[in-house]
Amino acid sequence: MIRPTLTADGTAVRLPLADRAAPLLDELAVAFADRPEDIAALLRAHAASVLALDYAVCADHLPDHVRAVRAAQADGSREALLDECPAAEHLDEQLGPDAAITLGTRLTKYAAHIRLTRSSRP
Repeated sequence: MIRPTLTADGTAVRLPLADRAAPLLDELAVAFADRPEDIAALLRAHAASVLALDYAVCADHLPDHVRAVRAAQADGSREALLDECPAAEHLDEQLGPDAAITLGTRLTKYAAHIRLTRSSRP
């Protein structure tokens, strides 16, 4: 389960997810070592999709449907990369009711602590 913590300065709640990305990066590196041309092509395609999406989001003159198309293209290229990484299946944690309530309670406690700490400062 995701274990929220307070940041060192106590001003925000941290949801530590970096440790979940490590296996994903490891598998991507191994896939690249096994099939460098294929993985490089996927990475180039994804980079192009991400840059096109970034431009579409920032360009005021583009209609919403263009942004939606660019987002779908970026999602598609990302999915193609994630298909090379079996660990990706475990990135999206699914919580049962009790675990969700526990997580919500922890988040609420930390948020209340931050709010109380901020309101007591001059």
